[in-house]
Amino acid sequence: MKILQALFFPPEQPGGVSSMVPYIQEQFKQTGWEMELFFLPKRIRGKGNESPVFHTFDAEAFCDHPIVDKYMQTLKDYFWWTKLRLNDEYDVIHAHHPITALVMKEVFPNTPVWVTIHSSYENELLLNGRLKKEESAYTFLTSLYREIESRVDGIIAVSQAFKQYLAPFLDTPEKVRVIYNGFDQRRFKPIEHNNPTPQLVTLCRLVPAKGLDVLLEACGILKQRGHEFVLHMIGDGPIRKQLEQQAIAEGVYDEIIFYGYTLHPEQFMPFFDVFVLPSRAEAFGSVFAEAALCWLALIGTDIGGIREQIEHGSNGLLVQVDDAAALADAMEQVITQPELRSQMAKAAWEKAKQEYSLERAIDQLKELYLQYPTRLAARSKQSQG
Repeated sequence: MKILQALFFPPEQPGGVSSMVPYIQEQFKQTGWEMELFFLPKRIRGKGNESPVFHTFDAEAFCDHPIVDKYMQTLKDYFWWTKLRLNDEYDVIHAHHPITALVMKEVFPNTPVWVTIHSSYENELLLNGRLKKEESAYTFLTSLYREIESRVDGIIAVSQAFKQYLAPFLDTPEKVRVIYNGFDQRRFKPIEHNNPTPQLVTLCRLVPAKGLDVLLEACGILKQRGHEFVLHMIGDGPIRKQLEQQAIAEGVYDEIIFYGYTLHPEQFMPFFDVFVLPSRAEAFGSVFAEAALCWLALIGTDIGGIREQIEHGSNGLLVQVDDAAALADAMEQVITQPELRSQMAKAAWEKAKQEYSLERAIDQLKELYLQYPTRLAARSKQSQG
C-alpha cells in the first residue's frame, strides 16, 4: 500500500507527532510499504487565497477575529501548498491535524482519509489566556470537529479522555477510535541509578497550560522543608523570563537549571530520577511515556491522558491541578524514599514498554489501513467489471 502521512508541523517539531510518525514511516518501509511524509514548511505563509469548502457551518461568519483569520490563512496556505506539491495517488491518507484533514479530503475526495487529533488548540488557547469561551473564535474552533467528522472516513483520538473531550462536538462520538501514541524503544537507553541529590526533570513548552508556576511554588515548599534537589527544566517558550523571576522569588533559582530548547533530550534524561509535569490539560502527554521509557518515576496531574498513563502509587503519583502543596508532598515522597522511587520507575518502564510500543501502534494502524483496497486492486476490479 501507499500511505501519505499528512502532518501540519515539520517532523522535527517537538510533540507527540514527531515522537511517533517518522519512526512509523521507517518501520513501515522496512516491511515493504510505501509511506511519505508531507507538511507545510515554516516559510510558507500568506501564499494561499483559496480555502476548502465548509459543509456544516459558515466559516466566513467568524472572520474578523485575529485567531480565526490566522487559522483561515494557514488553511489556505496548506491548501495552496498541497495542490502545488502533491499530484500522486495514495491508498490511504492519514492526517494529523484538523487543517490537514480538511485539505486532504478536498484535494483527494476519492481517497480514504483518517485523521488523528493529537490535541485541542482551543483548550490550549483558553489555558494560555489567549481566548475565552464566549468569543466567536472558540465556537469556530470547536465547530471544526463536526466539519471534520462530516468529511473524513474516520477520527482517531490519542486517549480515552480526549475521546470524551471531543464527544460534545460530534454527532457520532462512539465511532471515534482510540490509538495511543507509540514510541521506538531503541531511542531510549534506561539505566538504573540513585543520585545522592535527587534530580527532577520537566520537559515541555514553557506556557501557562503546563502548570510550571505550580511546580516552582512546590519547589519553594520543598526547600522550606529542608530538602535538597535539582530541577532540570528543558524547553523554551513565552513565559521563560516570568518563570525565572518566580524561581528567584520562591528562593529556588539555584536549584533550577533552565536549559531552553534541547534536541534529543531522551539521550540524557535517563540520568535523572523523577519526571514531574503538573499540566492543566493533556490530550495524551507523550512526554510521560518517553520519561517512563527512560526509567523515571512519574508525577503528573490527574487529568486527561496523564491519568491513563499513571497508576497512582504504582508507577507514579497523581495530584490535583493547581495544588502546589499536594505536588510538594508527592515530590517529597519520591525524594525521601529512593526505594519507592526505583520501584515506580521500573513499573513505569514496564507499562510504557507494553502499552506504548511502536509495534503496537503499527499493528493497529495496519489493521486500519488494510480495510481499504489498494489502488491496483481497485483498478483490477473496475477492469473486470
